[in-house]
Amino acid sequence: MKHTMATLAEKALEQGKGILRLAPTWVPRSFCVPGRRIKLHPDDYYVLGGARGGIDERWFSSTTPTENGPLTGKNEGLSPVVVEDDGKEVQILLKDVIDELKGKIIGDRLWNAYESWPMYSKFFDNMGPLPHHIHHNDEHAAKIGQKGKPEAYYFPPQVNNHGGDFPYTFFGISPGTTKEQIRECLVNFTKGDNKITNFSSAFRLEPGTGWDVPPGMLHAPGSMCTYEPQKASDVFAMYQSLVNEAIIPEELLWNGTPKDRIGDFDQLMEVIDWELNTDPNMLETRFMNPIPVAPMEEMEAQGYVDKWVCYRSDAFSAKELTVLPGETVTVKDNACYGMIMMQGHGKMGVWDIETPTLIRYGQLTHDEYFVTEQAAKEGVTIVNHSSTDPIVMLKHFGPENPDLKL
Repeated sequence: MKHTMATLAEKALEQGKGILRLAPTWVPRSFCVPGRRIKLHPDDYYVLGGARGGIDERWFSSTTPTENGPLTGKNEGLSPVVVEDDGKEVQILLKDVIDELKGKIIGDRLWNAYESWPMYSKFFDNMGPLPHHIHHNDEHAAKIGQKGKPEAYYFPPQVNNHGGDFPYTFFGISPGTTKEQIRECLVNFTKGDNKITNFSSAFRLEPGTGWDVPPGMLHAPGSMCTYEPQKASDVFAMYQSLVNEAIIPEELLWNGTPKDRIGDFDQLMEVIDWELNTDPNMLETRFMNPIPVAPMEEMEAQGYVDKWVCYRSDAFSAKELTVLPGETVTVKDNACYGMIMMQGHGKMGVWDIETPTLIRYGQLTHDEYFVTEQAAKEGVTIVNHSSTDPIVMLKHFGPENPDLKL
């Protein structure tokens, strides 16, 4: 018998005892070359065909569809929940489960404020650097019916066995640069190389650290495999015309500009938060070293280590949880979260958790879950089945995490 969405959603919640099992969500980008560090089978990076480009992202806990042009697949970017129904594994969308069960999944605090799950995370895995680009703030994004987009980066050691072609990220605009100089770069966008990164500084990327990128900040992400929590939005504009010898189409410069202001370079300049971009203390204000949530000795004595890895934004946050070999721990959080396994294997609640080495496109895994607010508050019991290998997982939280008091 075919069950309704409501029944299936309840069933998924009941089967996982408050923890939903998610299926991998792979996203291609026509303008990127995959870095091949996200565990997809080598034969599957171009499985969607040449026109779609290679798969260089995996999205986590996503209720946000991709903005990938006219060829975008149905439900692309949306995380499926795996539920057993009449002996078969079926998939329903996390978005539909949250729309159906609301606060029972994300908690009333978030549901009442957003009526949706307002963030997602991803692996971004590009062989080369991206163009210097910008994400609009809420005010500018609203002009094209979108939300602004703060984001953050963390470079997990487990997926960075190599740094790609350019493991350096440009941030902002070098102090002393004039607005006229940047505006001239934008005017020169169609003339080949507009050389906008001449007016920026690049920082070398270090596995096990991260960066905070508020909206209005110019940034050209480097080629490390990046875990990237962000607000649920896909708004951006490319301000660099040539990167890695590839020409960026002019339409991407005006992506995010209201129709009536396309061609108006002053509009592009308005999107730049000048003070933020010319901050001389980027390392102090935007760089993120992991911060233990409690004294290390105290946590290790309890069998685990929990660290904040993304903590400078109020739109989202992220933690790296390590469960030491052979240990059984119960970890409480005051907010719901999505998680992805980085290392190790064992149990989390009723579920097996494991870290696959290689995943075929369309294959199901046991490495990604969504923990409801109630389950998080009651405490999630994790058992590490290995006597040698730690369990390491990354956990992404929504806005204004009540536990984040830095």
